[in-house]
Amino acid sequence: MHLGKTAVVLGGSAAGLCTAGALAPYFEEVLVLERDELPAQAEHRRGVPQSKHPHFLLNSGRRAIGALFPRFEADLIAAGGLHLMPSMDAAYLDGEGWSARKRSAMTMVYGSRILIERVLRDKVRELPNVTIREGVTVNALSTHSQRVTGVGFDDEEKIADFVVDAMGRGSSVSSWLVAAGWPEPEVRTLDAKVTYTSRWYELPADRPEAWWWQHLVIMPTPDKGKHPDEHDFLVNFFPIEGNRAIACMGSWGLDMPRTTDAFVEAARRVRTPLFSTAMDRCSPTSEVHLTRSTGNKWRRYDRWRTPPEGLVFIGDSICAFNPFYGQGISSAAISALLLREHLSRTTSLEPRFYSRFLAAQRKALNVPWRLAMARDQGYECAVGTEKPPEWRRRIIAAVSGPAFSFIVGAAREDPVVDEHFAKVFNLDESLGDMMTNPRVIAGLLRYRIRTALGRHRVPFGFDPQVDPPATDYSPAAAAVR
Repeated sequence: MHLGKTAVVLGGSAAGLCTAGALAPYFEEVLVLERDELPAQAEHRRGVPQSKHPHFLLNSGRRAIGALFPRFEADLIAAGGLHLMPSMDAAYLDGEGWSARKRSAMTMVYGSRILIERVLRDKVRELPNVTIREGVTVNALSTHSQRVTGVGFDDEEKIADFVVDAMGRGSSVSSWLVAAGWPEPEVRTLDAKVTYTSRWYELPADRPEAWWWQHLVIMPTPDKGKHPDEHDFLVNFFPIEGNRAIACMGSWGLDMPRTTDAFVEAARRVRTPLFSTAMDRCSPTSEVHLTRSTGNKWRRYDRWRTPPEGLVFIGDSICAFNPFYGQGISSAAISALLLREHLSRTTSLEPRFYSRFLAAQRKALNVPWRLAMARDQGYECAVGTEKPPEWRRRIIAAVSGPAFSFIVGAAREDPVVDEHFAKVFNLDESLGDMMTNPRVIAGLLRYRIRTALGRHRVPFGFDPQVDPPATDYSPAAAAVR
């Protein structure tokens, strides 16, 4: 059932492509307007500088995209994406040492941002009523009374029944709406001064025998004493398609290396030698790429008394997250799927449709937003409307890191805690729901008691100066040994 003749999507990145898939069944024509010339293959482009850094496709995002584009995950894996179980395929350094390797409830699909977008573009181009126009600059909205009626781009104007802003963090749509008479939207912000830097590598044809792992994760040190800044870095050696990996170092409020020489030297000061050793065994294929635009920003259009008809917002244009947490693509896909569900339940795009959608979207966005706040609010360097009072910030700073490590430890030993932690990480459950679940609370208390008695079921804290153990400590595997 068509709800209108023309829908226009502003932006052809992941958010815009997912939205095009959501709109296609409900409009005769869907037009995607993109400033860049889109490559046919998996290549970087100017409009997505984040593509040079690691990207996680969380389970919730995988399912949402799969609902919009059947066989997306299979096609992504066929194109080179890697379906891995992090607890088995990643060497994870948290707390004082390496975690044990064991099976868990969480799996993920690894791949570069450019591969994810290439597969998405292929899916969108299969839709007969969707057109992507490249190399055009959107410069205006057309409005009448309380409604957005079209868009202006280059020297053209396109009349539309429905418009979606998917132009990302730098979208000008809010300023165009203010100029047309809508109030300035409330904006919630928190910038924890995260900076991260990445370099791409080709893996060796023959991996060393000790490299049972495919993903290397090094969490910031819990040591509060004097140590190199690099011990406070969050580090990834992140596998992607084509026998390649992205070496990435990031931090909250610290200076990060900008040159290849500085990058290599900083890697040697990370708190395990394995990271720099891995880089030395690989062949670099890029320069160093540094990103600073990492603040959390939520434009609260949902708080307008009269939101504009004919317009919705998807992705970073409404809510952008600290990219460290890997929530962006998945949150955009969830919003796009939510939009499709709302379109499927309505017979006309009356004013209440937009208020209802914004309310439902607010609930969905609140889950990743609270996760981002749970850590970023603890940093003294953070600025923005969501920076807490100093006394509260100190509590968050003291509690958030140890609490995360504690939950990770409990998840190693308790399958129910593991299941719910995986759901929280993948945006399938809120942190609040997890922490009020009686069975999870019981599992955490049991783990606390076992820790006090020194009776861990799964060992941890292996020496970070040597290779992580390859032993499978899964319960079934342990029974065989």
